[in-house]
Amino acid sequence: MRISILMGKRKEESFSNPGLRKRPRQEYTDESNDELDEEEHSELQSDSTSSSQSTSGEVGIIESIQLKNFMCHSMLGPFQFGSNVNFVVGNNGSGKSAVLTALIVGLGGKATTTNRGSSLKVFVKDGETSADVSITLRNRGKDAFKPEVYGSSIIVTQHISMDGSRSYKLKSKTGALISSKKDELTAILDHFNIQVDNPVSVLTQEMSKHFLQSKNEGDKYKFFMKATQLEQMKADYSYIMQTKSRTHEQIEQGVGLLQDLRQHYVEKEERYKSIAFVSETEKEMKPIKDSIDIEEGRTEKYDQKLKEWQVKVNEAEEKYKAIQDKLEKISEEAQALQPQCVCLKADVQAKRKAYNEAEAHYNRSRTELKRLEKDDEQLWKRIEELKNSADQVSESEKLERQKKIAQLKEQLKSIHDQEVMMVHEMDQFQQAVYKSKEEHARLQREELDVKQALDSKQRQLKELADSKTNRLKRFGQHMPVLLEEIEGAYRKGHFKHKPIGPLGAFISLKDAELTLAVETCLKSLLQAFCCDNHHDERMLQTLMSKFYSSGYRPQIIVSRFRNEVYDVRPRAVHHPEFPSVLTALEIDNAVVANCLIDMRGIETILLIKSNPKAREVMQSKRPPKNCREAFTAEGDQVFERRYYSSDNTRPKFLSKDVEAEISHLQKEVENKMAQLSTSQCRLCSNENETRQNEDYLNRRRRQQKELQMKIRRINIEIADLENVEEHQSVDISTLEDEAYENKHKMESVKRDMEQQKGKMEDSKIILRVAERKLEEIKEKLHQVEEIASPVKDELNQADLEVEKSKHHWQHYEEKQKEHLASIKKLKGELAAKEKELKEKIAQATQICPQRIEVNRTVKSLDTEMNRLRDQINSKRDHHGNREEIIKQLIEAKDKYQDAEGKVKNLKKFIKLLDQIMTQRYKMYQQFRRCLTLRCKFYFDFLLCQRSYSGKMSFDHKNETLSITVQPGDINKAALNDMRSLSGGERSFSTVCFILSLWSIAESPFRCLDEFDVFMDMVNRRIAMDMMLKMADSQRHRQFILLTPQSMSSLPTSGLIRILRMQDPERGQTMLNFQRRHQEEEED
Repeated sequence: MRISILMGKRKEESFSNPGLRKRPRQEYTDESNDELDEEEHSELQSDSTSSSQSTSGEVGIIESIQLKNFMCHSMLGPFQFGSNVNFVVGNNGSGKSAVLTALIVGLGGKATTTNRGSSLKVFVKDGETSADVSITLRNRGKDAFKPEVYGSSIIVTQHISMDGSRSYKLKSKTGALISSKKDELTAILDHFNIQVDNPVSVLTQEMSKHFLQSKNEGDKYKFFMKATQLEQMKADYSYIMQTKSRTHEQIEQGVGLLQDLRQHYVEKEERYKSIAFVSETEKEMKPIKDSIDIEEGRTEKYDQKLKEWQVKVNEAEEKYKAIQDKLEKISEEAQALQPQCVCLKADVQAKRKAYNEAEAHYNRSRTELKRLEKDDEQLWKRIEELKNSADQVSESEKLERQKKIAQLKEQLKSIHDQEVMMVHEMDQFQQAVYKSKEEHARLQREELDVKQALDSKQRQLKELADSKTNRLKRFGQHMPVLLEEIEGAYRKGHFKHKPIGPLGAFISLKDAELTLAVETCLKSLLQAFCCDNHHDERMLQTLMSKFYSSGYRPQIIVSRFRNEVYDVRPRAVHHPEFPSVLTALEIDNAVVANCLIDMRGIETILLIKSNPKAREVMQSKRPPKNCREAFTAEGDQVFERRYYSSDNTRPKFLSKDVEAEISHLQKEVENKMAQLSTSQCRLCSNENETRQNEDYLNRRRRQQKELQMKIRRINIEIADLENVEEHQSVDISTLEDEAYENKHKMESVKRDMEQQKGKMEDSKIILRVAERKLEEIKEKLHQVEEIASPVKDELNQADLEVEKSKHHWQHYEEKQKEHLASIKKLKGELAAKEKELKEKIAQATQICPQRIEVNRTVKSLDTEMNRLRDQINSKRDHHGNREEIIKQLIEAKDKYQDAEGKVKNLKKFIKLLDQIMTQRYKMYQQFRRCLTLRCKFYFDFLLCQRSYSGKMSFDHKNETLSITVQPGDINKAALNDMRSLSGGERSFSTVCFILSLWSIAESPFRCLDEFDVFMDMVNRRIAMDMMLKMADSQRHRQFILLTPQSMSSLPTSGLIRILRMQDPERGQTMLNFQRRHQEEEED
């Protein structure tokens, strides 16, 4: 594929004297920027059609740099850099290093980082008051920093004053000022991962001489640590450990101080307690006495209430007893009527049976009479026919008829044979149709089963696929939405306690092989929810009705929530080899564990992977203690005398390997689809066969009907011929005798009917009388029940009144008990206070043993008061002022509690810090090891480019890095230290070391100053090829290489841009770029 402009001609730029320019500098800069934007826009368009390797950096790379009054240059730039490889070439003093120094300083680096001064003021040109550095950073793509504010570029402008101070201005692509804060610049650099003080990002000559050209292995190790930022991590960890040590010292000091504070607090408390204030104790006793008086006054009220409700209880019980007696009388009356009702029911049933028998006998006689009358009519009709029939028939006609009858019978026999064959064939076809229909029904059921199984597998597959992003969808498509509804309702206060579920979401297995066994054991409980109370259950049912139809919603279990799991050790099964369901699960919630213990008894169920072993444990001998059942890894359920195989073959809810389950389900879906296709083909074939057999059967049926019609016609013809035969002589007298006998029978039956009719009427009358008596008894019972019903209601009401009265009586009895207990407690407190008062008086007596009497003269009282005042002042001086002592006590207590809390918090902090630092240091060592291995690998790989062999040896304990290199075949000579190599070979090895660090460190751009100064042409070419190859493989990064060489031997590529700087002329104050091969670019 053509790589468009990026693979076009190489671009070069050179400086020109600004005095030779006809246009103002700003116009040149704008035009240059427009050309660059158009060029980069076309490059981006071509990049979109090229491979991913040709994509340039989107963020953090340097688009341009401009210097003013910086170091010894009045004006440099703007320098327009390419997005991949940039060579800044020029002789010494042309400003190459100034560009690199400005990059470090302009992006917030310290002056000492550049190794060109200790203060920023040294970068201000002599004779000027300030210097300015402007750097444009690319800000494109999805990782751009505030693209809506800054646009596609961020302009960082730094102003450096003569006093060494500096200020920042962060502008958008359009030049609008966005911020002037250093924090904003720091955020941008952190976002782009730009580290100007990292030698991997910017390697100056001084840094290279200090670290790379040094023969000290410790310097190389420091360079590696600084480049990979491991040095910063190590320094952070050292600072944390120092902080930890200081905290330890503070804790030790705090513990000692804590003891002193506690002692001080105890002394103040004892001093406070040693002062006896009788008045205070008396003041404390007064409300207690008042409370006792009030409570004793209320005792009479409680006694009165108890008496009132006791009277009401007695009245209610008497009323209840009276109603109960009345109801018992009514019940006795009803019980007395009950036997009569039973006897009358039996009598009515007997009378009804007798009536039914008489009626049945009468009906039989009437039927017999009708039959005899019909026979009589037929007999006399036959007699008349015989009298009127002809007596002679000719012989020839008789023979002809007999011959024809024989022919017809022969023909009839042949047709009968055909019909028999036809019936046999029809039976065969009928059997075939029946079998086909049975097979069709079976195939339809099979197809329906396969379709249902396919739908189920497809739903499971969809749920599993959805569960990759949301595990809750494994428990049902609506489960995540339901949980959101529950959360919303809980926030609104609709639930007293938030329901917990589905229970399976809080469960994980310690052994994945037992997943199917646990699912088979718990079944629908995995989708169930648990509520603390019935109010929450009803609310949850309302929410579930939005997503689940009736009969299909998850189960809801109501059980009081507890924060601790039940102690089931006494009733749990314990086996040395096999776990129970409870021990095989990791359950995150105590409520879930308790729910499964209550609903399924998971502490009594063993999990045994092997089916034979499960039978042996449960059935060959007595099951383990407390073991009710067991489940195998295949989901089979094993009891002591029973064994049930599982219908499921794969877990649905608890499997951790979702991809494996999806793959398995996909195979099952494919198998089910193949089965469905086969079943549909067989069903279609069966339908065709059934239609064919039905067509054959219908054809035979039509043929049978035709044969039957022929048989009927022949039979009719034979019957007609046989009826023409001579009538045999019949004994008319015999028929007449039979007719007379039939007549006598008819008369006998008529007489019997008359008798039965009379009996039936008598039985009917008797039945009606018995039924009336039964109805009367039932009516009496009904009346008794109607009377008893309101009495029962009245009894229930009286019972409620009794219970209500007893409840109130018990309430006031409990109140009275509480009241008496309160009085007892107050009297106890009063006794304690009186005892304390006596002690206080004793202490006061020790302070002032004389009791002051008021029955004295005024003069003696004045004398006594003065004496007491002096005594009080003396005691106060000895014990201290009361308010002051209380104040000191409070202060001592606060200091002690504050110090105690700080010591506890510091101990917790140290413990947590130890855990964190142990984990962090392990990660640090692992990270350092990975970076070391990667660096070694890249170094060996790069040396092989020139058939070199070498070795990097890291000694992290002594913090040294030794590099040994051997030009040529390693078998010819031993590896040599880099100090024994020539200058070019050592520079080449150094470049390999730098490229190795570039490969393991992340930064949007790399800057290298005079990397090839000590290389010969061969090593320079090889090193250059290696750098260009790496740059080509990392087109998302920018490379800025400073060199005094001409770089005329570089290959032609749109990825390479050469910025050529001319030597400054005497007196020249401004340098600028000039494009090389300008005519080629215009083409």
